[in-house]
Amino acid sequence: MAAVEQLLRSESDGTISFGNHKLTQKAKLEDFKHAGDLYKVKTYATMTKLEKNGMFLYESVPGTSVLNFHEMPEGIECTIEGSEDAQITIGLNDDTEYEVFVKNESIGRMKTGLGGKLNLSVELAGAGEVSVKVIQA
Repeated sequence: MAAVEQLLRSESDGTISFGNHKLTQKAKLEDFKHAGDLYKVKTYATMTKLEKNGMFLYESVPGTSVLNFHEMPEGIECTIEGSEDAQITIGLNDDTEYEVFVKNESIGRMKTGLGGKLNLSVELAGAGEVSVKVIQA
C-alpha cells in the first residue's frame, strides 16, 4: 500500500483516503468536498489530522496514511499505514462506549468523554497496514 499522494481523495466505494506519512514537510488540503461535507487534512511524517465541517475527526502521531475511512452512525472503520507505532485519536459521540478492533481482533471497550474523543495505540512498525474498526457497544 502506498501513501495517499493527493492528500485526500474520494474512493469509488464512498469512503475517503487521506494522509501521507512519508512527507518530510507539512502539507494540507482544505475545502475538499465529499458526500455533501467539507474536509480538511494536514499531514506529514510526524502528524496527520482530519477535520469534517470544521470539527475534529482523526489525528495520529506520528503521521499515518489512512485508506477507506468509513464513518458510520455507530462508529468508523479504516485501514491505517505508518512507518512507526502510532497514537490515534478519533472524534466520535460524547460519553459513549465503543468496542475497538485492530486487525479484526477486539482490544476491548473504551469510553469517550464529553469531548467525544477516543484514544488508541496501533502497532504499525513492520506491520505494513492495519485494519481498525470502532463500533458503538
